[in-house]
Amino acid sequence: MAAQFFSALADNAILIAAFALLEETHAPEAMRPMLKLFFFFSYVALAAFVGAFADSRPKGRVMFLANAVKFVGGVLMLATPHPLLAYAVIGFGAAAYSPAKYGIITEMLPPERLVAANGWIETLTIGAVVFGALLGGVLVSTRFASVAAPYIATLHWSVAHLAIALVCLLYGLAALINLAIPDTGVRYAPQQHTPAKLLADFGHCLRVLWRDKLGQISLAVTTLFWGAGATLQLLVIAWAKDALHMGLARAAILQAVTAIGVAAGAIAAASAVSLRRSLRVLPVGVMMGALVVLVALVDFRAFPDGGIHLAGLHVDWAILTAIGLMLLVGAMAGFFVVPMNALLQHRGYVLLSAGHSIAVQNFNENLGILAMSGIYAALLSLGMSARGSMILFGVFVSATMSLVIVRHRQNQRRLDSEALIGDAHHGLCSE
Repeated sequence: MAAQFFSALADNAILIAAFALLEETHAPEAMRPMLKLFFFFSYVALAAFVGAFADSRPKGRVMFLANAVKFVGGVLMLATPHPLLAYAVIGFGAAAYSPAKYGIITEMLPPERLVAANGWIETLTIGAVVFGALLGGVLVSTRFASVAAPYIATLHWSVAHLAIALVCLLYGLAALINLAIPDTGVRYAPQQHTPAKLLADFGHCLRVLWRDKLGQISLAVTTLFWGAGATLQLLVIAWAKDALHMGLARAAILQAVTAIGVAAGAIAAASAVSLRRSLRVLPVGVMMGALVVLVALVDFRAFPDGGIHLAGLHVDWAILTAIGLMLLVGAMAGFFVVPMNALLQHRGYVLLSAGHSIAVQNFNENLGILAMSGIYAALLSLGMSARGSMILFGVFVSATMSLVIVRHRQNQRRLDSEALIGDAHHGLCSE
């Protein structure tokens, strides 16, 4: 949990630093979603291999190696004139890290504790998102630049470069903590080694999980959630600049507020939703999409002058309204995605194996991220405003979640989902 916190803290801080680096180099606005595309491409391209890699050795050691790769990617970002390639290397490390960090949960805990465990893991991760966004915002702020001016001048770096260097230290810390994770003792059948066999094995795993009546629902929901979440992270910054006149450092606060909401929703789900009843949270996803549309309609000009003072800062009514709505969006997201994650982990572990099931999940989720980030980049190139993109995004989420609910009800006519969740049979996808 400690290693996950510091690794995720660095992931979120370095994204803000990379945004600042793009601004310093006067890169086009469409380059922001391209950062996401380069990062998550590794999840899709390496999905057939990282699951087998995670199951081939103790997962603590896998996480150490993955964080070491992230550290190298951060160093490359300091050495290369453009951050896209370096950010792709960080994505390579993240793709290798994910099957191990989630797979170890199913190795350590019984099914009935997975929702609670995911709630705590997501809460810590969201805490890292909050502090990572805030840390990134502080490190690229003009106030930090004035304090660090002597170091910037000595190293001949920009503010963004100094921020990236400091974040690299966090990756190093996370890697050292990984070395202290004990071996769970779980061992799997020997993994395939040739690319052709790994691809064929992964294709079989993919079909198994999508054909499963519970797996397909949870996989569809988590794919939508992570694709939508990655796009919303970009949209909120652009929308805050246009509608609320907020700079990059202050817009990062809205990301942090959303993450706080996700943490609150995750904690609520961990205490209130059992694994057997996890599918009952699906309607919350429909409401979340509708609320995003409402957020997009918030405009600085539509609110009266004035506001309140928080920690010595004046906060306008429009910004306060946006903060409240984004907090609620995050809470809804956390409440419905944590049970879905737990259900998917359980079905994946029952049908496949820990590493393979997370690799299949990552492939689908990050394919969704690539698709939605690519669509957002296309909308930007066509000149669509952040508000228009955000409205389309919210409508899409609500409509897609409605279709998932219809599909689940069709499945319910053929099986009792809550009874099936109790199935304890475990098999490997390669069998």
